Amino acid sequence: MSLTFYWYPNCGTCKKAKKWLDDNGLDYETIHIVEQTPTEDELQQLIHHSDLPARKFFNTSGKKYREHNMKEKLKDATEKEMIEYLASDGMLIKRPIVTDGTKVTIGFKEEQFTEIWI
Repeated sequence: MSLTFYWYPNCGTCKKAKKWLDDNGLDYETIHIVEQTPTEDELQQLIHHSDLPARKFFNTSGKKYREHNMKEKLKDATEKEMIEYLASDGMLIKRPIVTDGTKVTIGFKEEQFTEIWI
């Protein structure tokens, strides 16, 4: 099974997730989430396969989230608007995102990775 690993190399959580993938011998392609921000269509697919609301894809602890006052903007935003925001700036996206095309994980929790990716 080959995975797609959306990450930001300076992110500590991403580094932990990458180490876990390497330690478990999983095959994956890395995509720099800022340099190659997922498109609206890609985000729509990721959200659909995650079974999570679009709101969960926001990096709520990030500087860009605060700078853009996203907390207020998201209160009344539609899913389409949320996807447009996410596609506009990779730093707004919670990371890492791992997918095999049918399953998706956001962030890194070792138990969740073990359950889903092994």
